[in-house]
Amino acid sequence: MNRSRIRGLYAITPDLADTGALACRVRSALAGGARLIQYRNKSAAEQTRLDQARMLVSLCREFDALLIINDHVDLTLEVGADGAHLGAEDGSVGDARGKLGPGKILGMSCYNRLDLARGAVKLGADYVAFGSFFSSSVKPGAVIAAPGLLRQAKAELALPLVAIGGITTANGRILVEAGAYALAVITAVFSA
Repeated sequence: MNRSRIRGLYAITPDLADTGALACRVRSALAGGARLIQYRNKSAAEQTRLDQARMLVSLCREFDALLIINDHVDLTLEVGADGAHLGAEDGSVGDARGKLGPGKILGMSCYNRLDLARGAVKLGADYVAFGSFFSSSVKPGAVIAAPGLLRQAKAELALPLVAIGGITTANGRILVEAGAYALAVITAVFSA
């Protein structure tokens, strides 16, 4: 099952309008060991998102990595990505699971709330993400989660846990030791 592949470096793309530049950066991340790519572009036009997602599917297949699409379940299906990721305001996990079917991965951001994670699991999520664990330039006002949340979630939930928020080579180990299966990173990967 693809759920078992949710581990390691989970690179989340920066907002880039230039598809060639995005391809170059993602190729470098994959060559450097990223096992999952989340396509996240909050500012692109619909056609740009479609073109970039198609390019990323091809690139991820080349490296045997998973491609997860942020916020857009329909785009996930259109391009044949491996799954989708939802935030708390991006729609219902149950509705998304119904559209995606059992063969696609579905993840949900749960911030610093174990109750959201429990609910997501009941509705068919394949993984849950917690964070921000550290201050982040991408989301400076994000709620902060403590590493102990990962320990508690690992004891209660039988699915992969993803940590996000200000993660670097200097602080990632503490989150893995607390129970994170994967570390979701934007800046430390794509600004390197």
